[in-house]
Amino acid sequence: MNKGWEKLKDKVWMGYRRRDGGLGIRNRLLVIYTVKCAEQVARRIVEELHHTDVELLGFDGCTDNQYAVNLLIGMIRHPNVGAVLVVGLGCEYVQPEWLADIAEQEGKPARWMFIQREGGTRPAVERGAEWGKQALRMLLHTERAEMHFSDLVVGAECGGSDYTSGLAGNVVVGKFYDHLVELGGTAVFEEIVEAIGLCDILLDRAANDTAREEIRYTYKKALEYCRSVRQYSVSPGNFAGGLSTIEEKSMGAVIKSGSQPIQGVLKVTELPRYAGLWLLDTTPDSHWMQFGITNPNDSEGLTALAACGAHIVFLVTGRGSVVGSAIAPCVKITGNHETFLHMSEDMEFDASPLLEGKKNLDELSWELADYVSEIAAGQMTKSEALGHREFFVPYKYQEKTVLPCK
Repeated sequence: MNKGWEKLKDKVWMGYRRRDGGLGIRNRLLVIYTVKCAEQVARRIVEELHHTDVELLGFDGCTDNQYAVNLLIGMIRHPNVGAVLVVGLGCEYVQPEWLADIAEQEGKPARWMFIQREGGTRPAVERGAEWGKQALRMLLHTERAEMHFSDLVVGAECGGSDYTSGLAGNVVVGKFYDHLVELGGTAVFEEIVEAIGLCDILLDRAANDTAREEIRYTYKKALEYCRSVRQYSVSPGNFAGGLSTIEEKSMGAVIKSGSQPIQGVLKVTELPRYAGLWLLDTTPDSHWMQFGITNPNDSEGLTALAACGAHIVFLVTGRGSVVGSAIAPCVKITGNHETFLHMSEDMEFDASPLLEGKKNLDELSWELADYVSEIAAGQMTKSEALGHREFFVPYKYQEKTVLPCK
């Protein structure tokens, strides 16, 4: 480690202690809708509260889907969430009372409602906003506790990649991940469908035989998925940005994981079993490998990372992005200096000095870590300040049902 990283070893900030002992960097009231029909009422409640610590999340489907339910539960249990309000219409499968009960079991203030029982839009919004104000007052009394880098879980994905992503943006994240793990923290990276062609490289980094078999299965499943939908996760924007093949994109995507041993593979909503580097598998299992079922996108990936307990998520993008993330603050990183200047109100971190030879990898990874510590201490990301809280909760099939049980 360089001197900058040595100083960060003892960096301390105040987090929020949860009943299970977990520590959060935010103290949010989460408003959940359980069906598309309830979205407008839930959104109106959030707007009425008009508070930076109130967030919206929801599932559009009317029929049941265990994957989506697990994801909602994972968000309820997230350490950045302090209270929960669940809004349903009244005839959907996903019942708001179940979700509110789980929040209460976690020691978090919770309420639920059916819009049909409340008498429609206006009374439901009034009642929800009234309780939301009470919840925000209760959150002011949440116990505080010291946090260090060893307490952090950071997730990463890339989107809108160009030639700089694999040469600078993802490289800096990978170096940050190496140091984060050395400090006792936890790093999670995803996008196994953007690792096509790199099976041997991933297997060589497995921490043990169990991890190796998990990686092998996950890679083969991802390859089968790409073949079945006849698409290998390369977009027109990637070509315009200077990438030519899936292998080239894969090398850039995987380098964001750094060089630490991969401890194993997580399913969505599964918490890392211990500190270290983990691969997140978001590819649907078995017979649900149909294009359009998963509708993969950057917001889905960020939501999945947050559901695995990531306090903060990185989005590395050479061509630029404006999205944020529900629950976990999103830090947008680019290796393209023109993109950083052109989208300066949205992009957080410029890794291009690595390409220009103005700064080395250790210097930039330290600067990123210093910025992360400020965000963890309460400074808002640009996406938070602009109100970006994008999320995506899809229908999906997952053979291994995993809930982040305490």
